[in-house]
Amino acid sequence: MKARPKLTIERIFAASPEEVWDLWTTRDGMEAWMGPEGFNVTINELDLRPGGELVYAMTAVGPDQVEYMTKAGMPLVNVQNVRFVELVPPRRLVTRETADFIEGVESYDVETVVELEEVAEGTRVVLTFDSMHDAHWTEMSRLGRESELRKLEELLASRKRPT
Repeated sequence: MKARPKLTIERIFAASPEEVWDLWTTRDGMEAWMGPEGFNVTINELDLRPGGELVYAMTAVGPDQVEYMTKAGMPLVNVQNVRFVELVPPRRLVTRETADFIEGVESYDVETVVELEEVAEGTRVVLTFDSMHDAHWTEMSRLGRESELRKLEELLASRKRPT
């Protein structure tokens, strides 16, 4: 498959880079926010090093998501394998995930780059990822990533103590 365009999403979180990094690289952290709204994630394997793997199961649990997956003929539980390509704590994380769950489409890799930068308001997160094989799946991917980042923001906000 030829090189695909990349998408970028930026957010600023009211948290330190170390706090954001911890949620992005630990079992408890990832299980607390990964997966779009209506999906739960369970980490099966986490080997946080270049060449290491993250294996997780994403399960549709929301009624709308269960209905969508059922109507689309897709399983309610999808197991994903992610390879860690680069880790520079707490600044940069590069992963490569195989998209092998789309009926009738040959599997291909999707690279994701997470960059964290300390700013006055907290941490600027720049998420850059490969588009999918077509416009529909690319939009689904973008919406999923946006949803995940909202969940991460809510989690970080819930951890803040009153001053």
